[in-house]
Amino acid sequence: MVDELFCKDNIEKMLQRSQTKIIFPIITFGIVKEYHEAGKNLFSDTEIRRCYEEAVKYMMNYLKHDLHIGGKYYDAYPSRNLPKYGVLKVLGNKEYELLAPYTTYAEILIAWIPEMINQHITKRLGLIPNLGEQTFRAELSADKGQFVDMVKEYASKNPTNFEILSFAVIKVHLEKFACKVYRDTRTSAHDKGVDLSTNFGVVYQIKKLKIYNKNTADNIYAELRVNFDSERLNDGNVILVIDDISKEIKNYLVNMKVQSISRNDILKLAEQFEDIEDREKVLRIVYEEFRREYASDVK
Repeated sequence: MVDELFCKDNIEKMLQRSQTKIIFPIITFGIVKEYHEAGKNLFSDTEIRRCYEEAVKYMMNYLKHDLHIGGKYYDAYPSRNLPKYGVLKVLGNKEYELLAPYTTYAEILIAWIPEMINQHITKRLGLIPNLGEQTFRAELSADKGQFVDMVKEYASKNPTNFEILSFAVIKVHLEKFACKVYRDTRTSAHDKGVDLSTNFGVVYQIKKLKIYNKNTADNIYAELRVNFDSERLNDGNVILVIDDISKEIKNYLVNMKVQSISRNDILKLAEQFEDIEDREKVLRIVYEEFRREYASDVK
């Protein structure tokens, strides 16, 4: 029982430490599954890669989507990462052994790991995978209250959600004025925010931060001076999309030619979408951007 908990605790740590893709639990699932079905506990790097790719396809079928799984495979995973969790032992040049207690509890683990991955992704992404279905988007868009609640909930979850929801709402809003907004980057590190470019010279930088004092505002302005040329800043063509900002600091930044939009402002824009088509377009853009961040690299 202690050994079983050892395996499960390590897999839960792998899940908690995952970024845009779940990789180590799926590799573990693949090689443990191979051991259970074929009695094989010695693996080459090539065989581990094959087990991983097969496990990704299994999880796609299990989850009915490919978001947050299937990252690129690197040979450092079995040689450096998985040994830290007691999964593999390095035998020689790209040769590895699957260790107990993962072998001992293989049957339990191959039933348990997929459901844990499912729970983890559901907690992180919620209904986002469902937005890939046009029927689901249409139903959600038809109820304005539900649509606004969804934007409010998911924009609050984490920096990636905040960036994507803000982009989708701003894009659909500005297209009403024949303005185009482009999100050119994918992000797995969220400390720098995401730049949105436009066809009218303005740049939006999105940061899930709360700014309540001049010191924080000065630090952000110093960063903007590094990221953007002085002409763009002096012309007032840099707009911050921020989680929250006090009225005093908002005015302080305006005096430095930097406008700001808060999360509440984004929600107010979302509430102004009276046409179902606009709301559905927001949801479609959200799904497309999540796919850019999370879609499987393994096909």
